[in-house]
Amino acid sequence: MLNAQFPGIVGYPLPNGNVKLAAGWLIEQCGPVTGTSWKGYRKGDAGCHEKQALVLVNYGNAKGDEIYDLSEEILKGVKEKFGVGLEREVNII
Repeated sequence: MLNAQFPGIVGYPLPNGNVKLAAGWLIEQCGPVTGTSWKGYRKGDAGCHEKQALVLVNYGNAKGDEIYDLSEEILKGVKEKFGVGLEREVNII
């Protein structure tokens, strides 16, 4: 179980016995460099919101593929560290 390996992991029990993991917590725990968080990370004009790692931000002139590539890096990091696959929830504003 993940909570044995990661005692601080945040999860919410579901009626069917499964546990819904907090994606924000997972993302915060596996930044681009070991021991860092994605929260507040910025690569050019693409980045993660400084207060909410679940939110990807275009700080000016990032192209769609730059935002997408950043999301890929995040998904890969979570999968590598926790063995958990996240799904994108896309909102374009």
